[in-house]
Amino acid sequence: MTVLDARALNRATLARQHLLQRSDTSVSEAVAHLCGLQAQEPQEPFTGLWSRLSGFKPQQLDDALTGRAVVRTHLMRRTVHLVTADDALTWRARHDTMLRGRVLGTYRRELAGIDVDEVAAAGRAVMADQQPRTMTELVQALGERWPGPPRRVLGELLVAALIPMAQLPPRGLWHQGAGVRNLPLSIWLGRDIDPLPADGSDPVGQQLLRRYLAAYGPAASADLRAWCGLAGLPAAIKAAREELVVFRDARGRELLDLPDAPRPHPDTPAPVRFLPAFDNAILGYHDRSRIIDAPHLGLSVAGHRTVLVDGRVTATWTVRNHQLHISCLRPLTALEQEAVCTEAHDLTTFLDNDIEHVQLETEN
Repeated sequence: MTVLDARALNRATLARQHLLQRSDTSVSEAVAHLCGLQAQEPQEPFTGLWSRLSGFKPQQLDDALTGRAVVRTHLMRRTVHLVTADDALTWRARHDTMLRGRVLGTYRRELAGIDVDEVAAAGRAVMADQQPRTMTELVQALGERWPGPPRRVLGELLVAALIPMAQLPPRGLWHQGAGVRNLPLSIWLGRDIDPLPADGSDPVGQQLLRRYLAAYGPAASADLRAWCGLAGLPAAIKAAREELVVFRDARGRELLDLPDAPRPHPDTPAPVRFLPAFDNAILGYHDRSRIIDAPHLGLSVAGHRTVLVDGRVTATWTVRNHQLHISCLRPLTALEQEAVCTEAHDLTTFLDNDIEHVQLETEN
């Protein structure tokens, strides 16, 4: 069985994430291919798409959001994701149990004794008037029927788990600071959420597996679980196994993949890329060693924006005081510094927020 080392896995990930070469695909097609972009920080997907798409303009994502081709909603890992309308409607029911379980697990004590189905029914009744509401407004509309739980906990249960919601524009539009206004997905998109099949089969699980491998593979089943947060996918893997190819990583883990998916040569040059906070190219795995070194794993969950050099997380970046600050995690060669600065200057033009200087802080 072929063994793929970290560098081979890195190049496969970069190719599938459109980070080895920018793609000329549309915003909606890119969001679909990537299985969504993590988007709890509303402005971050813009940088994620800029690093992946040729000639990307913020208006293209704005148009996709206002045109309801893509939508912001709680989905994988109970995190706000930017996904296509089709994927939101197809995938949501498959995520319901996980979403409920995670909220109830987080607030077990605060929600003890609550009839979750009764709360859900009351929330849906309030939202039936098709009026967008903030989480606070939704909870207030329920009156004092559930005085025990903190208002924020009850609100999070409703909008992140019980009622499939869309976060409406202008939330998530370019250079907008709007708060969250919620409307049920089915109302916003004008279509019902796809129900799970009554026969107990798992076509959505199989679709998630194939789509995940197309954007993240080769990968282990643990990586798939870490990305989507779902349990119970072994049955989907078993059903699809005959159409997959199998590799091993350097630790001996079994890696699954689609037969015709790109697996570039490990020596393929990788350009500098600036990634936003919480980018799924890093967070989409249980074992992130293909793209980030162990001492720096904390960066991937702490909201640090990162820079890929030779395909690996090598620096962090931030914008403050009209400067783009880049802090290196290892020494860079002169050629690497030049490449980082070139890409950084292009990024400042894209960000269009009065950045006057690029500051590269190299490690001593």
